[in-house]
Formats: sequence, structure tokens, C-alpha cells
Amino acid sequence: MDSTSGGGASDQNVGEGPSATGGGSGEGSAAAPPSRYESQKRRDWNTFLQYLKNHKPPLTLARCSGAHVIEFLKYLDQFGKTKVHLSGCAYFGHQNPPAPCACPLKQAWGSLDALIGRLRAAYEENGGRPESNPFGARAVRIYLREVREGQAKARGIPYEKKKRKRPTTTTPAIASAAMSQVLDGAASASASGGAASSSDAGPAATVAPTTATV
Repeated sequence: MDSTSGGGASDQNVGEGPSATGGGSGEGSAAAPPSRYESQKRRDWNTFLQYLKNHKPPLTLARCSGAHVIEFLKYLDQFGKTKVHLSGCAYFGHQNPPAPCACPLKQAWGSLDALIGRLRAAYEENGGRPESNPFGARAVRIYLREVREGQAKARGIPYEKKKRKRPTTTTPAIASAAMSQVLDGAASASASGGAASSSDAGPAATVAPTTATV
């Protein structure tokens, strides 16, 4: 499906900070200004809506699918600033090439991944249903993974996936055994304490027999 250049290059720098947004001097000035993330999310959402508006054939948000989201990501590559070496380039796989080359500039994987996260949240905040969210489609996840792996090879920068720490869980058998040890220890302590208290009491007093004299 063909797409046109919607919005302009200045609107598509997904790795840049948020643009300044004008607000009323009334109650808007009293409210706290939006965070950097919220401002960038609103800007990205407006950019995507503008892209849909300029799309040929026209495309509505309700008909947008994961394939259209991938189209949008590929469209943004023309505004990218990250050098991605082609397989036939002499500097393919070099982190710091010694000389420039004619390989294209593209959007970095990290920028696209963050962009999809913001658009996914914005879609649901604007009334979209989570189960029909095109930004969370499986095809989009696969595309981002392919971009990450391709750029890692081309630029010689491996993206290491962070390992999640698994929470330590106690099985019922271990828990019951530990509880038995606690109870046994308490019983032993109680028994030893009772013996000690009886020994501390000292020997029982003995009464000497009295002899009657006639």
C-alpha cells in the first residue's frame, strides 16, 4: 500500500524532545505542565493522525492495522539519523567506521520501540480497545525485533536482552519442613527449660522423725 509524506520532516523526529505547546493563560497556567513523556506522546499521536489523513487511499483509525503501523515506521526512516550499513558495505558490522559511506540513515531501533510504546498508550487513552490496538499487534512486535537484530549486525552493536530476576518461591514441602523444625525446636527449648527450672528449685526439705520419750 502506497503512502504519502504526511506531516513533514520536522514533525517526524521521534527521537527528539517534545515541541512547545501553547496553552491558555487561565486555568492552564494554574495546572501543572505536562511531563516530557506526556508531551512527546501527544505529539507522536498527532503526527500519526496526520499521517492517516494524508494516506492514499484515505485511512481511518478504525481501519488501521498492524500492517499500516509498520508502513508508518518505514515512512519515518527517511527522517532518521542513525547510519545502518548495508551488507555489501565495507564497514558492515563496524561500530566506529574510519570513513563515511553511502549507506542510508534510518530511525534507530530504540527510538521506534519507544515510539510504539507511546502510541500504544495513546490509542487506548483516546478510546481504543486494548484487544484491537494495532500498535500491539504481533506483526509490529516481529518487525521491531527484526529491526533490532538487523541494526545490531549492521552497526556491530549487540542489543543484550535484560534478564528478569525470578522471585524466590518456597514450595509447600519446604515450608512444612521448615515449620516442623521450628516446632521441634520450640518443644526442645520448652523441655530443657522445664528441667532447668526443676533443678534450680533445690532438693526437697526433709523432716527428721521425732522420738517420744516416756
